Amino acid sequence: MTSQRRTVASAIRSALLTGDARAKVFAARQVARDWRRGQLDFAFDVAMPNRPAWPADLQLLPPAQMPRRGKMGSLKNRLALWHALAHIEFVAIDLALDMAGRFGESMGERFVSDFLSVAADEAMHFALIARKLDSLGSCYGSLPVHDGLWSAAQDTAHDVSARLAIVPMVLEARGLDVTPATLERVRAQGDENGAKILQRILDDEIRHVAFGSKHFHAVCTARADNPRETWRNLVEKHFRGGVKGPFNDSARFAGGLPRSYYEPLV
Repeated sequence: MTSQRRTVASAIRSALLTGDARAKVFAARQVARDWRRGQLDFAFDVAMPNRPAWPADLQLLPPAQMPRRGKMGSLKNRLALWHALAHIEFVAIDLALDMAGRFGESMGERFVSDFLSVAADEAMHFALIARKLDSLGSCYGSLPVHDGLWSAAQDTAHDVSARLAIVPMVLEARGLDVTPATLERVRAQGDENGAKILQRILDDEIRHVAFGSKHFHAVCTARADNPRETWRNLVEKHFRGGVKGPFNDSARFAGGLPRSYYEPLV
């Protein structure tokens, strides 16, 4: 008697509902590996959860109540920076998993492959930063975090074009803008290991933005929508923070997001 193969949806749901940070890293990478090896059926027999599981002891604050970080000179402020980056990458694992699991059935196997590879990248990024925190005598969960990134997922759960417009093409694109300056500040502190981590993240995020742009344009083509106008309308409707510079125009362009898209929104 042969055992029943798992579906990609059930594997993704299981990873989303894994709360322990280290276990979620392994779960996300395992889903991506099993899918790449053809060990998961392209079937969507279970729904994605409204919220993923996170560590039970994680202290969540509203974004406006988060303590402000100071300059990087002190250990306290360095820890605050790396902890904030760890949380971004941790939530990014769930954002990529949810993208593949929530919209994969309608978008197809290539879409699932792209965003499961993003989830594996984000898991690797988180693991690198968690190791960095450990080397500084700290760990993920030692400081409060906010829920702003997952709120963007909840606001766009109804429509794949909205999710693609906001998550890869605004939130991850913003990472392309701010990471180079952070990298230089880290390097100026003599932290070459930290700079290498940030460079790896920056290189990967360009590809992630490109995945978002590619599939966003495919949706617009299928719906006979103008992609530039549609993107601007979705950003104005669903993104609360406003699109702000300065911009890393070359990295954004490499990710399929030309200046003509976002400049009118500034």
